[in-house]
Amino acid sequence: MVLGRTTLALTAVTWLIASAALADEPMAQIQGVEDKYLRDAIQRALTQSKTSAQSRAEARRRARQAGEDSIAVLRAEGYYGYTVEPDVLDGDPPRAVVKITPGPVFLIADPRIDWSGAPPDEGTRQRAATAMRLTEGEPGRSADVVGAEGRVVAQVAKLGYADAAAEPREVVVDHADHTVRPAFKIAAGELVHLDGVQVVTEGRTNPAWVSRLAPWASGDVYDPEDVAELERRLRDTSVYDSISVSLAGTDKATAEGYRPVVVTLADRKARTIELGAGYSTSEGAGVDARWIRYNRLKRADTTTYALRFAKLEQRLGAELSLPHWRRPQQTLKLNSAVFRNDTDAYNETGATVGVDLTKRRQTTAYRTFGVSLDISQTKEQVNRDGAVAGRKLNLATFAGLAAYAWDFSDNILDPKRGWRLEARGEPTYVLGDTTVPYLKLTTQGSAYIPFGKQASTVLAGRLKLGAIVGGGVLDVPASRRFYAGGGGSVRGYAYQAIGPRLADNTPQGGISLVETSVELRQKITSKWSGVAFIDTGAIGTHNTPQREDFRAGAGLGVRYDLGFGPIRADVAVPMGRRKGDPAFQVYLSIGQSF
Repeated sequence: MVLGRTTLALTAVTWLIASAALADEPMAQIQGVEDKYLRDAIQRALTQSKTSAQSRAEARRRARQAGEDSIAVLRAEGYYGYTVEPDVLDGDPPRAVVKITPGPVFLIADPRIDWSGAPPDEGTRQRAATAMRLTEGEPGRSADVVGAEGRVVAQVAKLGYADAAAEPREVVVDHADHTVRPAFKIAAGELVHLDGVQVVTEGRTNPAWVSRLAPWASGDVYDPEDVAELERRLRDTSVYDSISVSLAGTDKATAEGYRPVVVTLADRKARTIELGAGYSTSEGAGVDARWIRYNRLKRADTTTYALRFAKLEQRLGAELSLPHWRRPQQTLKLNSAVFRNDTDAYNETGATVGVDLTKRRQTTAYRTFGVSLDISQTKEQVNRDGAVAGRKLNLATFAGLAAYAWDFSDNILDPKRGWRLEARGEPTYVLGDTTVPYLKLTTQGSAYIPFGKQASTVLAGRLKLGAIVGGGVLDVPASRRFYAGGGGSVRGYAYQAIGPRLADNTPQGGISLVETSVELRQKITSKWSGVAFIDTGAIGTHNTPQREDFRAGAGLGVRYDLGFGPIRADVAVPMGRRKGDPAFQVYLSIGQSF
């Protein structure tokens, strides 16, 4: 089967190369253009043909079409005194040719704005003139002239004249002095002041809540960016199928002359169910189910009930998310769960409640503060004078959270360029059978560098650092320590297998952590990709891991693009096997490993 697929792939590549060679024939030859930039621009504009002209009539038709395409390019580049002569060269087959004399470049002269009706205020007129960005003496490209008109209208609208529009412009092309003299005729209309928000919906949203999202006050001068920002804030909630935000017409103006903004909303389905699954030889199989309800409180809220059932973790929880809580771009999340974790290092059963407040600082930058309380019972192994003994701890753990995250990658599940960075600090106080305060710090960053056409090759790297300050290994409960090894850490090793171990080979965990990953991702077909990777990691019982603590794993993987993201399968081997380490590990999941 592999040989058959390889042969098929080679055949397909050969066919594509041959097809490309046949398709790269322009409709006509270009003669007389010495300027390389202009010649290349004309060549790019010509229609391509897979076959040669079969008759002189067909060649003449192609020459005329190529001549029209050439004229469009010449005018776009500021050549208005051109001569274009379509012709046919004798031969078998006959070939179309276009003989071009570009002439001189025509230059911009005296660009101006003529106001139709009452002109706007002096400041607006000055900024509109600046927005043209047409400098006397520069080439009079037609695209620049058209673009200047659009910029003028946009600038006038930005300054509060919402009904600004362009009327037919006058552009004089003077062949005597080789100049282009554009005159734009702009109708500014009246200065518009905004009223409140009118919500049109048959859904569950409270109109008063939408009104509080508006980034303007009644009477403010119209700014199209404010209207766009209201739409962005509504879209960020992800609870609507469609959103429309637009300025009402003059017939909707209030007695003061203020115009409202009309918001039309269509709710998405009130409930959805999501299912997921994953598998690795080190962590076993796991399934996830989520039941999500939208807009129950009529303010774009989301309620999620989640169940996870896996070999290492069982969890049942609920979360309420309130976007734009108290102020825009701020999300409040309330969560609770009961859980059980069964790992080689410890067994833990308990319940947790927490609250997080996330503020979006920029488009892809977030700040989060939170607090949580866990009530749990932990069973762990400890060393006592060289022997192994069990320890059962009943604990109440209070934890705070301060986190900053930046995501400048181009895709959540399959990034090909950009970078991500997250830093977290968790001040923690443990009470019960043991008492210890400490600070847990972690930071993780990843970067993605594309190569080749359409990012067919991607070099990806990841670095994670962690430290626990204020508590030793035996002071900090086992469930709160650092561990490494497994699918989201160092592939090739079992879950928690990297780091110090007790006499019976039980993972001990540590108070410092280093992890790195490097992946080379290569696209093979439109759906399939291959990956080669090396992961390293270390767990230390001191402030930083020691040299002998480091372990590495390497492997290969395949990815299949599902459209929204890849499904991945990785096979990895440990490069420094110890007693109890398997010969290899297999991982199946959705999305890239990082």
